[in-house]
Amino acid sequence: MTSQQCQSGGPQINRQISNDTLLRCQCTSDFSALRVHPRAAGQSHSVAPCASWNNSGADIVYPTQTSLVLCSLLLSFCLRSYDSHCTFCSEHRISTHTHTHTHTLRADQLCGCFSVRNRLREIVGASTNWRDHQQALADRLSLSNQLAGSQDELPVRRMKDSYIEAHLPLGTDPTLREKYLNYLKGVRFGRILEDLDSLAVLICYSHTHNKTLQRSPLSIVTALVDKIDMRKQIIHPDCDIKFTGHVTWVGKTSIEAKMHMSQYHGGAYTPVLDATFVMVARDPENKRAAFVNPLKPEGIEEEKLFHQGEINKTRRIELSTASLLKVAPTAEERKIVHSLFLNTLDSKTVSFRSRVLPPNSVWMEDAKVKGLEICHPQERNIFNRIFGGFLMRKAYELGWANACVYGGCRPNLVAVDDILFRKPVEIGSLLLLSSQVCYTEGKYIQVRVHTEVLDPLTRQHNTTNVFHFTFVTDKDVPNIVPQSYGESMLYLDGKRHFNQTLESQ
Repeated sequence: MTSQQCQSGGPQINRQISNDTLLRCQCTSDFSALRVHPRAAGQSHSVAPCASWNNSGADIVYPTQTSLVLCSLLLSFCLRSYDSHCTFCSEHRISTHTHTHTHTLRADQLCGCFSVRNRLREIVGASTNWRDHQQALADRLSLSNQLAGSQDELPVRRMKDSYIEAHLPLGTDPTLREKYLNYLKGVRFGRILEDLDSLAVLICYSHTHNKTLQRSPLSIVTALVDKIDMRKQIIHPDCDIKFTGHVTWVGKTSIEAKMHMSQYHGGAYTPVLDATFVMVARDPENKRAAFVNPLKPEGIEEEKLFHQGEINKTRRIELSTASLLKVAPTAEERKIVHSLFLNTLDSKTVSFRSRVLPPNSVWMEDAKVKGLEICHPQERNIFNRIFGGFLMRKAYELGWANACVYGGCRPNLVAVDDILFRKPVEIGSLLLLSSQVCYTEGKYIQVRVHTEVLDPLTRQHNTTNVFHFTFVTDKDVPNIVPQSYGESMLYLDGKRHFNQTLESQ
């Protein structure tokens, strides 16, 4: 089989389900229908994703069986067809059973920014109305007895079981395109961050799915964004986007999900970015850790992915141990700080107190941009806290604005690095965002965004997130110069993140 082009300009994607059943995602001019066509009654359904797993959009034959049927999600997001009277739909999965009717998904049922959240609400039984959230939370408390006492009690999963493919039809849906369009006629990358966060959660719920339970007792939340590497600077606003992803590593209570984004342009899908998210499973109250299904890699390629997950875990521990908030800078870093200090001394006064800004430089104190958000219920996640994707979008947009002002031109994102979610943000919080240019080198700008919540009654500040973004411009930018010891530590931390970004490119 080969990929065929349809009216929308995107490929027609066929997936072989066992030997006698075909799952087809037929692209139409308006992405108005997604159908599952059983080729023969009485046959079991199965689909296995990729051979790494084919990101080209070409049709693939998979003879092996898995519990997950890939319905080629339409992102923003069109998920599986849903019919409460059908086992196929109510389980959101395929086990071995007969399925004899065809599902048609209308665009008005599935397209829209909150489709994925609605599906996730179904999985956990969350309320769709803010005023009912207390009752929904009380209902979830009863699910605690369904949690596994140990990881050994849970069935082993494969990487194929969590594979998801999603399509964002920017080329065929003008209304959707407007939501993603920025003032420069490009794609709002903050929206992409929101989509990646939602998709990562759904991937992890696919990994932990238990078909015997109507609702999942797990609360799966984003722990950190390990890395997002851009493979392409330009994202076209009028071309369809495809996301693929699956679980690549599992601990006892944590899950690593890798996702890839590509865009259909010039007759083929080309890579845009690679993302690695780490999620954690909690109990229904989101108060303590919960066990997740173990993962068994199959084949050399999956062994490499799993091993890379172990390496990533070790690297994160090492970086945390070597944090400048815990240990002193290295000897080489101390030399860098002292050199920066010497460059700012006034040779005329020969005084440690008199500081002069070097040519083509900016004091770090003058490279800040701040913002404030009132956290309304509209931006809540399925657990009635502020959606992590929303926080990432706001932080990215503030960081981008800072880089734009600092460089005096439009910056392009190179990488997102080490976004750590320290504490959840509650509804009604006052969220303070502070963006700081902390390191520059040639055309590159390293930006750190710090977010914290302010309690207006006690006036206490609590850090919730720290974001690191690497941007590049078309021209060399001024050097950033720290003055205080604290700013020097920000400078060294920014340099560390920048070097890690260059090493991963």
